[in-house]
Amino acid sequence: MSEKRFVTGQASALRIDNLDTDQIMPKQFLRGIDKSGLVDGLLYDLRFDKHGGVRPEFVLNKPERAGTSILIGGANFGCGSSREHAVWGLLQYGIQAVVAPSFGEIFYSNAMGNRLLLVQLNAEDIEAMMALADRPDAPEMRIDVASRTVSFGEVQATFPLSQRHQTMFLQGVDVIGLSLSYQEEIDAFAKTHWEQQPWVRDVARRMKDRMTAVAD
Repeated sequence: MSEKRFVTGQASALRIDNLDTDQIMPKQFLRGIDKSGLVDGLLYDLRFDKHGGVRPEFVLNKPERAGTSILIGGANFGCGSSREHAVWGLLQYGIQAVVAPSFGEIFYSNAMGNRLLLVQLNAEDIEAMMALADRPDAPEMRIDVASRTVSFGEVQATFPLSQRHQTMFLQGVDVIGLSLSYQEEIDAFAKTHWEQQPWVRDVARRMKDRMTAVAD
């Protein structure tokens, strides 16, 4: 993946505190065995009524919000169950970042591990950004991962970001990709480990081979 220092795009305000993962991705959309099709379930009960009709008043259903790539959310965004599908659905929809006063702990880990950027700001900055996002002449929001800063019109703020997560975003890798960047160190550790304890190497495979030989 290519490096990505900035997340820039249209921001929309989602004024819902304690928006849980069941609301972000309802249970009926978890039946598949892969990640496909989750965009259809994203925020389903907020986007559609009980008959499947579009709710025109919901922010993401408004024509002028069709290009939204950044959500400005309420406190405790992503609380509830640990379903990673909520993160995958947001990404499939085109959401690249969520800005909020606080996040559910497991959701935060799932999101950052999948490179959905979560930006935590104080409540005053969030309210100012929501008000600005609602304006028809709202500018694009610009998030600088390297400097850990957010620029949105007249609102400028900094946000916390661990070194590990910052590296993942700047290098364009997920948690697996970050692990693989240490391949030489992993190989060196494995070599030393097996040299010092050769009797535990491939125990399962050797046991299976013996049992197969006995059975034959």
